[in-house]
Amino acid sequence: PWLPYQYRGAARDAPSLVHLYEASRQPSLFHSQCSLVVDCGFSFTHASPVLQNFTLNYAVRRMDLGGKALTNYLKELVSYRSLNVMDETLLIDDAKEKLCFVSLDVPRDLRLASLSFKDNPFRCSYILPDGITYKKGFVKDLDEARRYCSLPVEGELDKKDGDRDIDKDRKKPELSQNEFALTNERFLVPEMLFHPIDLGMNQAGLAECIVRAAQACHPYIQPVLYQSIILTGGSTLFPRFAERLQRELRPLVPEEYQVKIISQENPILGVWRGGSVLASSPDFDSMCVTKSEYEEMGSARCRRRFFH
Repeated sequence: PWLPYQYRGAARDAPSLVHLYEASRQPSLFHSQCSLVVDCGFSFTHASPVLQNFTLNYAVRRMDLGGKALTNYLKELVSYRSLNVMDETLLIDDAKEKLCFVSLDVPRDLRLASLSFKDNPFRCSYILPDGITYKKGFVKDLDEARRYCSLPVEGELDKKDGDRDIDKDRKKPELSQNEFALTNERFLVPEMLFHPIDLGMNQAGLAECIVRAAQACHPYIQPVLYQSIILTGGSTLFPRFAERLQRELRPLVPEEYQVKIISQENPILGVWRGGSVLASSPDFDSMCVTKSEYEEMGSARCRRRFFH
């Protein structure tokens, strides 16, 4: 592996541990040696307990669901209800990142999403590029889309509610051939992380995955794991993700345990930044297999250094 790049040495580490290096830069985690890293990645979602710079491999739990599956699910919904976008992965991925959010009250939001356009706070349009006027896809009214990601949790918005925060003069636009509208898809797509059974997957949701990972560890460290749950990965950027996860976890965790969820500043770059922290540490050289060691002992040196 040294031939194409000619680098001096190589180190191998688990992504969950590298994430922790980046998260440890936060003041609240500076002295933490026991955390539970939740990585909502592209293809999978992992809940990995970490203790004193070691990932507890026997306790890691995985969901076969990630950002790729959510994008594909949104492509199917849009293609069935509006335009055929099955080949437009990048565009739908952009629409997902800009329009989707996590609901705190799914039954209420489903009722709101079924209202007519004037009373529907979730309906938004995404403009597709035509190669002439628009080179990239975009949300028609991004400020309005962000505004209605934050409906009140308590109470409902209905037609009899005089204090509702929905524009009365809102008119239904005519959709052109190069745009599609999203309503309940905005919160039903991220909902799959909490209820994969709705996609036909025989797996538990994210909260149950975290609890099973913690319960696989020694009872003495379980309270510490629940107090330091670190979120990373692009799917954790959905608005209200951490708040919903907190609500899902609280009934599943013993009452005497505190549940604390910590979000990274930029979870997409968590591994890269954690790797940069590791590479700049004084102990990094002792973790590497150098080029000369590899040329002398081959892969046996890597197995001895990284797997023992």
